[in-house]
Amino acid sequence: MEKKAETVDLDEFDRKIVATLRADGRITVTDLASKVGLSKTPCQVRLRKLIDSGVIRGFAAIVDPAKLGLDHVAFAEVKLSDTREAALREFNTAVRRIPEVEECHMIASSFDYLLKVRTSDIRRYRAVLGEKISSLPHVASTSTFVAMETVKEAGR
Repeated sequence: MEKKAETVDLDEFDRKIVATLRADGRITVTDLASKVGLSKTPCQVRLRKLIDSGVIRGFAAIVDPAKLGLDHVAFAEVKLSDTREAALREFNTAVRRIPEVEECHMIASSFDYLLKVRTSDIRRYRAVLGEKISSLPHVASTSTFVAMETVKEAGR
């Protein structure tokens, strides 16, 4: 089981830096400093500390999945046959290796995990479910919900 992340004390400037970067990860340090009310060097120092402390985990391009032919989204409920720590670790390690699984959350419910799976179409999803997800360690059963429309999503 993963431990809860240690929180980091952030002041008003740090929070402004994070909020600004979440809105525009490509902003220059000079423009970032201006937006948050700092000069360039103190802003760079704070940015480095935010990165080093793990508050900022990285920078990435936000892509349009539909333009990549990946506009089919399904959510799979997964129930395990064994939920002891060793079994959970095995499942967690294996599910991370499936590129079509965008997100995996352990859930407090009648099932154990909720997976967000992105594929090109229902046929590809069926193959991923049958060949990859159902073959994960300790999977007892799955249930699928297909998204008809994405109304809100991270990065959109």
